[in-house]
Amino acid sequence: MTLTPQVKAILDHYESDTPGTRANLYRLMNTGKLAGTGKLVILPVDQGFEHGPGRSFAPNPPAYDPHYHYSLAIEAGLNAFAAPLGMLEAGASTFAGQIPTILKCNSSDSLTTQKNQAVTGTVADALRLGCSAIGFTIYPASDYQFHQMEQLREMAREAKNAGLAVVVWSYPRGPMLDKAGETAIDICAYAAHIAAELGAHIIKVKPPTEDLCLPAAKKVYIDEKVDIATLPARIRHVVQSAFAGRRIVIFSGGEHTTTAHLLDTIRGIHQGGGFGSIIGRNTFQRPRAEALKLLGEITDIFAQKV
Repeated sequence: MTLTPQVKAILDHYESDTPGTRANLYRLMNTGKLAGTGKLVILPVDQGFEHGPGRSFAPNPPAYDPHYHYSLAIEAGLNAFAAPLGMLEAGASTFAGQIPTILKCNSSDSLTTQKNQAVTGTVADALRLGCSAIGFTIYPASDYQFHQMEQLREMAREAKNAGLAVVVWSYPRGPMLDKAGETAIDICAYAAHIAAELGAHIIKVKPPTEDLCLPAAKKVYIDEKVDIATLPARIRHVVQSAFAGRRIVIFSGGEHTTTAHLLDTIRGIHQGGGFGSIIGRNTFQRPRAEALKLLGEITDIFAQKV
């Protein structure tokens, strides 16, 4: 596929990257139904590790099989499939070259109370499996945040030297934040900026609410009249916080919700200039036909077909 103006404009923002890394970013943006638009819809399936297999896959039992997720992402025409080491290994040969993959290189689980993640995959694993990118989670506000940042910095350096792209899940959580604080607009914008400062090519955050968490930040938002009244306005501010849109920011689908609510969120992300979405449980926990229909509606929104 030729280099579209939309994709070229995005790639031009990554001024320090090698041809290999830029080629992998190009591949991510030129696969599936959204190829060439500069938008991304990615299927992430790390929930079995994070929440347990029953909570993740029992609502749709075929989803226990890693091949199900590969084929779902391919049939839906998505840009990429992201998962931890074991799940990618389980379909690596069968689906080689059919869709870009992202190796999620650290993971947590529901058997601990620590707001921390273990490194469970490496750059060497990503290269062996033919991945286009690595993924890594950080928890800004966690007691372990600085160690996670240091781990990410080293892994991102290694990945970039090997020509891979770096996707960062930036999820604020820790003792100073309650549940509402984790998705407050000032916190989400801060999380996106931290990921950009750490060298992320693609940043994943949650859709922000209009809550303001930090007193010092709240005063600035009020004094400067930062528009956070609507979801599109909040999305626009989060993207602005990632180097004025010079870094790709995509937004999670969150916990399982109704189709109407999810599509309203997707419309808000698109209207606010978000680069796309990374949707897991809200798709693979549905029956396959329903998931494919929903993913089609999501890609149509980002493709400006609806």
